[in-house]
Amino acid sequence: MSTPSRELPTLPLAAPAAPTAARPAGRDAGWLRAARYARRLSWFSLVWMVGEGVGGLILGAEANSIGVVAWGIGSAVEGAAAVIVIVRFTGRNRFSETAERRAQRWVAASFFLLVPYILYESVSRLITGAEPERSWPAVALLASSIVLMPALGWAKLRLGQRLDSGATAGEGVQNLLCAVQGAVGIVGLLLGSAGAAFLDPVAALVIAAIAAKEGLELWRGEDCDCHAMPGFETRGDGCGDESCGCC
Repeated sequence: MSTPSRELPTLPLAAPAAPTAARPAGRDAGWLRAARYARRLSWFSLVWMVGEGVGGLILGAEANSIGVVAWGIGSAVEGAAAVIVIVRFTGRNRFSETAERRAQRWVAASFFLLVPYILYESVSRLITGAEPERSWPAVALLASSIVLMPALGWAKLRLGQRLDSGATAGEGVQNLLCAVQGAVGIVGLLLGSAGAAFLDPVAALVIAAIAAKEGLELWRGEDCDCHAMPGFETRGDGCGDESCGCC
C-alpha cells in the first residue's frame, strides 16, 4: 500500500534587492573630500562674483569704460560656471561621468557668452573714440581680482586634477582669466582716461580673445574626455594618443 506523497512547504523567496550604483574606481574618501572642497570654493566664487559683477557694471557705466563693463560681465559668467560645478558635485552627480562631461561643456560654453557683447562695444568705441573717465573705485574693484583670483584659480586647477574634472579646472581657468581681465582693465581705464582712448576698447578686445581661446580649448577637451593646462594635465581613458586634438 503506497503512502500519499506530501509536498514540503516552501518559503517565499525574498525579492532581489535593487542594485546600488557602483562607485567608480578612484572615488575614495580623499576624492569625496576634494569634491566637497571644490563645491565650497564654487559657492564662495558664486557669492563673490555676484557682488563683483554688479559692482563692475555700475562702476564701468559711471566711468564710461567698456573694459570695466566687460570685466563685470565676465564676473557674471564666472558665477554661472560656479553654479555648474556646484551642481556637478551635488548628490548623485558626484559619481556620474555623464554629469562631468555635461558640466565641462556648459562651463566651456559660458566663456562664449562674453565675446559678442565685447566685440560690438569695442568696435563702436574705436569708431567713435569715446574716452573713459578715471574712477578710483573701479580701479580698486579691479585690483581686488588681481589679489584674490589667482589663489582661487590655482586651487581649482589642482582640484580639477585630483578629481579628474575638466569642469572644475575650467572654472579655475576663468578665475585666472578674471585676474588678467582686472589687470588689462586697469591699464585701459587709466591710460584711456589720460588721452589714449583707444586703449580701453583694445583692452576689452584682449579680454574677449582670451575668453574665446579658453572656451574653445575646454570645449575640445570634452570631446576626448580630457582637459590640459600647463602643469595640470588631466587625462581620461583613450586620451593618450596623437589623435586626441586637445592633449
